[in-house]
Amino acid sequence: MFTGIIQGLGEITALNRLGQDSRLAIRPLFVMPDIVPGESIAVNGVCLSVEKSSDGQFCAYASGETLSRSNLEFLRQGARVNLERALALGDRLGGHLVSGHVDCLATVAEIAPAGQSLRIAVNFPGQYSSEVIPKGSVALDGISLTVNEAGDGFLSVNAIPDTRARTNLGQWRKGSLLNMETDMIGKYVRRMLAPLTGRDKKAGQDKKAALDMDFLARNGFL
Repeated sequence: MFTGIIQGLGEITALNRLGQDSRLAIRPLFVMPDIVPGESIAVNGVCLSVEKSSDGQFCAYASGETLSRSNLEFLRQGARVNLERALALGDRLGGHLVSGHVDCLATVAEIAPAGQSLRIAVNFPGQYSSEVIPKGSVALDGISLTVNEAGDGFLSVNAIPDTRARTNLGQWRKGSLLNMETDMIGKYVRRMLAPLTGRDKKAGQDKKAALDMDFLARNGFL
């Protein structure tokens, strides 16, 4: 579990492609002491497990599934990535709950100045729209950001100067592909409401929407 508060940048020092999979060697560009095998570190918002650590860097494995859902597929040696260690019980939750399991890739549509901040608009697959709300939270490349506007396959955020200084956000350009994770609470709400919205995805069959006056009466709401 993570918070989306990026601790610093890392540099990809080596990439070893293994068929559809990959192993990455990453050197943190800040003090990250006592990295141990088996611990989880979010790399651009993707939860990876440390295989080994030595000489100020660590190695992690990314499966074909991980690469297919994230921008780790497009990393090259020398690239800068956002790093965050897993949340410890008792730590401050400065951002929001982030699992490190990327939902989709979002595309930067626009970057524009907004005072000392940047307004960043991104497009993403429309099926995730119901999990994004104005003033809710979203993780982009692992960065916890507050949603300003949201629509069908669209959202915008503001990036303050400190966020730009601590992350790879300064490298984003129109057309950049970002790892996007929607709000965890929104996912559970959507799942719980699925049987009531007229489409039972698990069964693969359409159902008549059950959220009506009869349903409310049967369940004690009337």
